[in-house]
Amino acid sequence: MAKVLVTGATGFIAGHVIHQLLEAGHEVTGTARSASKGAVLSQTISAYAGRPVSIPIREADLSSDKGWTEAAQGMDFIQHIASPIPSNVPKDADELIIPARDGALRVLKAAKAAGVKRVVMTSSMAACAYGWGDKRPNPVTEEHWSQEGAVNDTTPYTRSKTIAERAAWDYVSGEGKGLELATVNPSAVLGPVMSGDFSASVEILTQLMSGKLPGTPRVGFVIVDVRDVAAAHVLAMTNPAAAGERFLVGDRFMWFSEVAAVLREQFPDYRKKVPAKELPGWMVKLIAMVNPPAKQIIPEIGRERHISSEKAKRVLGWQHRSAEEAITSGAKSLIDFKVV
Repeated sequence: MAKVLVTGATGFIAGHVIHQLLEAGHEVTGTARSASKGAVLSQTISAYAGRPVSIPIREADLSSDKGWTEAAQGMDFIQHIASPIPSNVPKDADELIIPARDGALRVLKAAKAAGVKRVVMTSSMAACAYGWGDKRPNPVTEEHWSQEGAVNDTTPYTRSKTIAERAAWDYVSGEGKGLELATVNPSAVLGPVMSGDFSASVEILTQLMSGKLPGTPRVGFVIVDVRDVAAAHVLAMTNPAAAGERFLVGDRFMWFSEVAAVLREQFPDYRKKVPAKELPGWMVKLIAMVNPPAKQIIPEIGRERHISSEKAKRVLGWQHRSAEEAITSGAKSLIDFKVV
């Protein structure tokens, strides 16, 4: 049994990582911007796990040094999952980039000072597959890095993930030498939410099921189930071969229209709300003027980005559910919590 600190403990991926760590017998402490979130988090995970659990919360914020040294004390491992993820495009990219990069460095420095063995950091496919324009590799692998200078093929979010992950690797190869690091780079994360308060990544489903969209944009993502992303985090923590490695995790690429087709088939009551036709690109740009989350998908129109998860399977023994299962279980949980 290990003592594990999970940063950003109230987040979508973090909740599932905490659940799987507890199921494996580890002792888990979380961080959040406010310690008052501990009671709600413990209730949420208890309800999901079907047994009472209590998660102590240590207060720490990515944008401040305060609390990180204390949070890391006595820990064997840190799962660094906290990172800003927007539902809208920020006016200034630095709103995302600075807390993502500086927050990662704060966590790593605290880990090094506390004698933590390994940090597993949630990065993203966003740190590998963007900024290539139409010359992008197919499929993208862990050898690839997003080109953050290519503004037309990146967003503030993809740049923040790239810059933060690069800073983390630079730190452990220099000043932080001796601290082990592994990164998990998921694609678009769907799957079951644990409460009605959930991540921006699930906007894919809420947008399609809310009746807000007159049609689907010609946009797609590689989809992965949150439970499998959590499993990759636990494997990257416990497997000796994971130290110093990045792991892309995802199932397969699906267009929004294909996701919509799965929803219409699986949830007949929502058939009228889920759009059945595809929208031309110019119309998506018009919609984005009144529906801000749609702005983030404009650079994605007509673009396919594929990844290979072969390394995670080979090195970690990682297995995954289908994209359809991630969509269906995610939608069912949103219905259960009356979000849609």
